[in-house]
Amino acid sequence: MRNLILGLTAAVLISAPAQAATYRLGGLEVDQPWSRPAAAGTNGAGYMTLTNRGVAPDTLTAVESPAARIVEMHKTSMDGGVMRMQRLDSVLLPPGKAITFAPAGYHIMLIGLAKTQKAGDVVPATLVFSSGARLKIEFAVGAGPTGGAAPMGAMPMDHMNH
Repeated sequence: MRNLILGLTAAVLISAPAQAATYRLGGLEVDQPWSRPAAAGTNGAGYMTLTNRGVAPDTLTAVESPAARIVEMHKTSMDGGVMRMQRLDSVLLPPGKAITFAPAGYHIMLIGLAKTQKAGDVVPATLVFSSGARLKIEFAVGAGPTGGAAPMGAMPMDHMNH
């Protein structure tokens, strides 16, 4: 019986999807980083809540990931009923404030995925800050904290507004 319980526990742990986590470096904190499933060669997106718990402002200046050919920071907005994405060079993090990266807002574009990202996978990334901090995180691939949605590669958006 004990072996059966251990075997079932191991099977559950192996088949469980990756869980979004919290990452900290100094006063910087990243909570619940996640990404939707997407096919190789298409684009994906990373979402998270980024909080500056420090006393001085900091700025997210880049995101690096071996999972994509290009990684950019974007902000989605509505303009005349059309959803547009604007590439950002940086995102200011005031002290004591949180910035939410979520669908239809700030997000990390993973352009030209090297391989298919399936539910349960993780996408490694490094957040680079003007302070010199480099925070390694993993985006958990899945439906995200609010449930399912279309894969990123299937979402029509005006990507020409750089």
